Amino acid sequence: MYQWNFSWLWDNYDFLFSGLMVTILLSAAVVVAGLILGTVNALGTISKHKFFRIISISMIEVSRCTPVLVALIWIYYALPILIGVEISALTASFIALTLYGASFYAEIIRGGIQGVDPGQYEAGEAIGLMHGDILRRIILPQAIRKMLPSLVNQSVINLKNTSLVSVLAIPDLLYQGKLIALETFRPLEVYTVVALFYFALLFPLTMLVRHLESRNSVKH
Repeated sequence: MYQWNFSWLWDNYDFLFSGLMVTILLSAAVVVAGLILGTVNALGTISKHKFFRIISISMIEVSRCTPVLVALIWIYYALPILIGVEISALTASFIALTLYGASFYAEIIRGGIQGVDPGQYEAGEAIGLMHGDILRRIILPQAIRKMLPSLVNQSVINLKNTSLVSVLAIPDLLYQGKLIALETFRPLEVYTVVALFYFALLFPLTMLVRHLESRNSVKH
């Protein structure tokens, strides 16, 4: 029978925590950048200008239809050849994850904006507000309440996707776990601890999603 042994943890906890910090910081950066780009693309898809609609929809569809792992590898290895500029593994990871996350954020935000009663636009125009002011003061505050659970849920997915950056040797939580597993010959114990770290990060967020969903359902 297999004998579980976690004695390695005390000698390697600093590696795990350094990987955990990389995962958290990268996730936070991707979420912030993804939300900004997603908002821009969402507004582009509903723009009255055809050029902006085409650009935004193209970015969304290309990113949504490309697996994250493929995007990571392509941006790291192929993009530098096309543009003639070397890209670090961390930069490539940030770009790929941001584009992927932004495509889904954009669809969530677009759906939230279009889900607001059209009469709200008419009311804003009736009091003399410009289109941008109507969005900022009337539409977005209402839409955000509806979008929030989906946005947090997508952020959870983004955090899980950061585990893929280990293929580019980014020293995130999973990559550090791989190194420890190779050194200690204890892959079951190492990956169990890594899984618990991810669970500790993600479980509070999933509970937040459920709370937001239940609060919205009560209001309706």
